[in-house]
Amino acid sequence: MPTRPSSQVAQSSAVLYARVSSKDQEREGFSIPAQIQLLRGYATNRDLTVLKEFVDVETAKQAGRTGFGEMLTFLRKEKTCRILLVEKTDRLYRNLKDWVTLDELDLEIHLVKENIVISRDSRSSEKFMHGIKVLMAKNFIDNLSEETKKGMLEKARQGIWPSFAPLGYLNVMGQDGKRTIAPNPALAPIIRCIFERYATGQHSLKEIAKLARQDGMQYPKSKLPVPTSTIHKILRNRIYCGDFDFDGTTYAGKYEPIISRELWAQAQDVIDGRNRTKPSPVRRDFAFSNLIKCGHCGCAMVGELKKRQYVYYHCTGYKGKCPEPYTREEILEARFGELLRGLTFPKEVLDWIVTALRESHVDEKAFHDEAIARLQAEYRRLQNRIDAMYLDKLDGRIDTAFFDSKSAEWRAEQDRLLRDVATHQAANQTYIEEGVQLLQLAHRAHDLFERQEPAQKRRLLNFLLSNCVWKAGVLTAEYRQPFDMLALAREAAGEDEVVSGTKNSQFVKWLPGMDSNHDSRLQRPLSYH
Repeated sequence: MPTRPSSQVAQSSAVLYARVSSKDQEREGFSIPAQIQLLRGYATNRDLTVLKEFVDVETAKQAGRTGFGEMLTFLRKEKTCRILLVEKTDRLYRNLKDWVTLDELDLEIHLVKENIVISRDSRSSEKFMHGIKVLMAKNFIDNLSEETKKGMLEKARQGIWPSFAPLGYLNVMGQDGKRTIAPNPALAPIIRCIFERYATGQHSLKEIAKLARQDGMQYPKSKLPVPTSTIHKILRNRIYCGDFDFDGTTYAGKYEPIISRELWAQAQDVIDGRNRTKPSPVRRDFAFSNLIKCGHCGCAMVGELKKRQYVYYHCTGYKGKCPEPYTREEILEARFGELLRGLTFPKEVLDWIVTALRESHVDEKAFHDEAIARLQAEYRRLQNRIDAMYLDKLDGRIDTAFFDSKSAEWRAEQDRLLRDVATHQAANQTYIEEGVQLLQLAHRAHDLFERQEPAQKRRLLNFLLSNCVWKAGVLTAEYRQPFDMLALAREAAGEDEVVSGTKNSQFVKWLPGMDSNHDSRLQRPLSYH
């Protein structure tokens, strides 16, 4: 077989990356083999030589994606390989850092299912939409976490502790086949004694902790003695009396308690009696309290009322005399408004983005629709089996024991199918729409800020911004995720040069049919400060 010229090899060399976000998704059709088959076929059709394949099977938020890290190492070493094949955007990125890292490698990224190639020479509008889709991918990752939280919440509603067993309990399998918790035979008696001693009011917390350690109170794995702070947390945790708090709500647990509710209440009375303090006086609610740090010394900027009507902010000066002068609240408000205006799109551009995102979601929606139809057909098939077997039971062809056994097995499978259908339905409804809501919030942030009361202004700024610093009349801040990605996407589109009064005209070129191929601002690594 003849050897290709080196330049041709460089142009045709590629790596392949596939990922599933969980073991469950592999079962549901997002399988690694399916992605690999798709990408190999794509490479063959385009005469690309795949030098190496990288795979990750884990949640996208889990630290240390080994396959992704190995791919970065390989691409940094193999300078001739600049093509990366991946199924779609949300398979590749988990956060802003991944996006910036890959951008710095100057790759040609083929998003096969989206039928898009992103490179240094891509059209500006394609880069802009790619940045928005990274925002959507991040939102999808957060949505997976939200789905996990929903599952935990459903367990809590059923009286099942939804997480790792607290100190004094063990994670076990219950009689109904569901995971639950049960008292640890070695530690439960000690914890009961902790509550009984403390409820008398005759022992301090330090004394209780010392006595508990003498009784053998230690962490099961490390065998280290339990400190006083942990004893305090145990005394405050109602899980030991059969109830537990989850997501701001108290639930009645269906597991064996270590102490009675009465004993827990007595212990709380003792703690509250010792911790009782006088109420603090009510202070004026300033809009930017606890939001801004002084750029000179790092101390907090605090509000102060002057002449009963003017609000000024100044450095607390906790580290010594500070040169930062007093600043009127109206000036800070104007600076924050300018930052929020940086997230605003003209309406026609926002409408285009939303339409393009929803259109790009057609394949994903079709996949979920097909999966739902398949799962529902399987559910009906099992129901038909159960119905037919019930008639056989009535006719005496099978006995009751066999019917009960097989019908229970099939009904359990039906329950699993219904859960899977619900998962696909939720993904269908929320993946893009929640991302659209984030875009709309960013678009409206400046108008909302101008109309709100001080407490609401502070809440909105806390949601959108972090690390706010004021120094010599200049306010700097960072957008929180995922709004940092949105800001970066706009910068990639060249929006960083938009000035007041010309915004709409600057944005016209990102609308369909108005694109430019040679925007020099896109030839530098993305960054945001």
